[in-house]
Amino acid sequence: MAAISEKTVAFVEGVAAEAERLRTPCGDGHVIWHFWGSGPPLILLHGGYGSWTHWIRNVLALSRAFRVAAPDLPGLGESTTPPEPHTAEGLARIIVEGIDIAFPKQGDLHLAGFSFGGVLGGHVAAQLGDRVSTFTVVGSNGLGLVRQPTDLRRVPPGAAEAETLSVAHHNLAALMIADPQKIDELALYIQSRNAPRARVKSRRFSRADALARALPLVKARLDGIWGERDATAYPHLHERARALRSVRPAARFEVIPGAGHWVQYEAADRFNPLLAEIAGAG
Repeated sequence: MAAISEKTVAFVEGVAAEAERLRTPCGDGHVIWHFWGSGPPLILLHGGYGSWTHWIRNVLALSRAFRVAAPDLPGLGESTTPPEPHTAEGLARIIVEGIDIAFPKQGDLHLAGFSFGGVLGGHVAAQLGDRVSTFTVVGSNGLGLVRQPTDLRRVPPGAAEAETLSVAHHNLAALMIADPQKIDELALYIQSRNAPRARVKSRRFSRADALARALPLVKARLDGIWGERDATAYPHLHERARALRSVRPAARFEVIPGAGHWVQYEAADRFNPLLAEIAGAG
């Protein structure tokens, strides 16, 4: 498999360069935040084994209407690993502390969490109470439902770049992206960069009921966006919809046809206006 091109690296670095950066406390270290645009705050929490780059195809488009904030979650990406034990409530408190610094005493916050970010997002929204207007769950588990198994591989120690990218391609196909044609060089670069930096293991939160515990405490409007072919949920998306609506009967549950788990990347052209509409309606 060919090496990642300088053009792809430059694209990611260019999106990052357009952002303002902020460090907020995380144990003895820090959480790294990126901000784009102006307007009502829209906080995007990425998935497990990821970083803010899970939102690479969304932040600039959404920043036309919102003040987009995308942290690297504790122990992921550039952010420091907090002390053990790692709990959903404790990790969420670190994010809430960052929000209090980035948006002090501000209300009308909009929150969206992808996968593991949605699990933590439920606890963030619960802790922030009335300050959050809308909370959008994007392809998250942690609802006490069966999570479909996925055949993921590890990169062997000392692997060459070609083998690393081959493993990244396999894992993207197994878990993240439904259409093989959408597994492009940018997706490979993001996956191969993010996964080795994961120091907080998120899968155990998604396999339990960490999000389900938080949802009854959330005061914000609750909605969901899933890819139709989400490998962690297909063909049981109706159970996810039922879980959200058991808490909020009026919750929107939007399914993007043909898209997989990483729906905001694979179907960004449909996801971006949908999330903007949901948050804007709040």
